[in-house]
Amino acid sequence: MPVSEPTILDLPDEAAAEVAALARAMQRANGPFMRFLNSLGGKVEDRLDLLPVQVRDGLTTMTAGILEQVYRAAAVVAGHRAVPKADARLHRMAAMVSGAAGGAAGLGSALVELPATVALIFGAMQKAAGEEGFDPASEEVRVICLDILGSGGPGAADDGVNTGFLGARLGLSGSAIHAVIARVAPRFATMLGQKLASQTVPILGAAAGAGVNFMFMDYFQAMARVRFGLRRLALEHGEEPVREAFSAEIARSVTAPDPAG
Repeated sequence: MPVSEPTILDLPDEAAAEVAALARAMQRANGPFMRFLNSLGGKVEDRLDLLPVQVRDGLTTMTAGILEQVYRAAAVVAGHRAVPKADARLHRMAAMVSGAAGGAAGLGSALVELPATVALIFGAMQKAAGEEGFDPASEEVRVICLDILGSGGPGAADDGVNTGFLGARLGLSGSAIHAVIARVAPRFATMLGQKLASQTVPILGAAAGAGVNFMFMDYFQAMARVRFGLRRLALEHGEEPVREAFSAEIARSVTAPDPAG
């Protein structure tokens, strides 16, 4: 007799309910962010044309450098006892302040502010991992945070969840981490380019920077909660049932939009 494919019925009721809630959370995270980016007007390429050629050409390299710095610093910062415990709201407020400061003097200040914003977002994702029972300073958590930054950004065709990380026990070398950064950087650089373009006008850029940073933080916090929530469930109940249940919930949400969204 052929073995049936895993379905949501293979999960305990409580786990199935958690998967459904995570699918709804991801749906809500995508909606407001995409509408905000669309309100900026024009295609992505048109917005990036607002940046100087040297900035556009060096954006991916600059992004890769920021990601490597943040990845390494996060191991120390997350495990330091002197670092205050901030909730999600405080992370969003800090991101807004950083974005406003970055946009106050146009592109120059925005470039200076960029690493701080990425570090804030990374720290918020680590906190989400900690809330799901993972060690925020661990290599596994930090690699998954990198992957979240580069997979399924707002407006992307996929669902934002790299299921290859759900149940994997990660053992990564330095070269493997560099490979992750090399894969993530181009996609995340495009998102950062949109942010920089919105901050090119001094003073007006402060308001745009605060708004974009708030949406970035809100989106990536939500996606981290989804990713680490699914990973915890996969380690508890098996990767395939969780993946299949999540895919089923996403498919269902296409025809039945979340009423809270």
